Amino acid sequence: MSPWTAADIPDQHGRVAIVTGANSGIGAVTARELAAHGAAVILACRDTDKGARAAATMTGDVEVRQLDLADLASVRRFADGVERVDVLVNNAGVMAVPERRTADGFEMQIGTNFLGPFALTGLLIDRITTRVVTLSSAAHRAGKIDLADLDWRNRTYRRWSAYGQSKLADLMFSAELQRRLTAEGSSVLSVAAHPGFASTELQSHTESAQGPLLAWGTRLLGQSAEMGALPTLYAATSPDVEPGGYYGPSGFGEMRGGPKPVDRTSAARDEHVAAELWTTAEALTGVTYR
Repeated sequence: MSPWTAADIPDQHGRVAIVTGANSGIGAVTARELAAHGAAVILACRDTDKGARAAATMTGDVEVRQLDLADLASVRRFADGVERVDVLVNNAGVMAVPERRTADGFEMQIGTNFLGPFALTGLLIDRITTRVVTLSSAAHRAGKIDLADLDWRNRTYRRWSAYGQSKLADLMFSAELQRRLTAEGSSVLSVAAHPGFASTELQSHTESAQGPLLAWGTRLLGQSAEMGALPTLYAATSPDVEPGGYYGPSGFGEMRGGPKPVDRTSAARDEHVAAELWTTAEALTGVTYR
């Protein structure tokens, strides 16, 4: 069987897709390929100037709108302007940044990577017709959910531990959303994906001495953003996707290669913690799913 590539994306005409963080990296490739295959794509970007430059390189129906996942007021404004969406791709995120707070006072990584997407999805859920794709990471394996201190107010901040927690939260959210959709009899799918070790701008934005080293390492050893986007594109478009599935690269250590179903840790499969995490996220964001 030949590896799945972007050429295998089914016709997307008639579909509306939202891709967060679509101005560069995995998000830009995802938006570009969805648009090239016929979808009307909204590039939801914090920096609309960068989004416009990315959109100028794409063919098809693309539009840039402002969205800052680290600001719940921005999330609400964006959601208010969406009439319909078939596929929501929760792609945007930050990695291993210094300790700082979002506009709402959350630790930046849990706020941007999890609470923002949780709120966005909840505000749009009654308008989503097909799929929600949420990006996690192999770093979820090192993550631990601390429900008593989710946003690092009472712990010594550790940037990589905070990143791992946020990506574990994303994976648990995706699975819990599927359980709730299934219980409601909805045909909408919730699916997760991760890009493996992909060369993007994410690694250069850690604002630490590790940044240049990570950027150099990913350029040397990482796969391209085009390859890293394949699990996301597969999760967003393939008719073979399983409800609640998780997709990543097929190569050694899930670092490189075409998309395939991948495993998750036992912590990521803990339904009790996932339900508690959901309740906590609703309380923190003020967003209750309809």
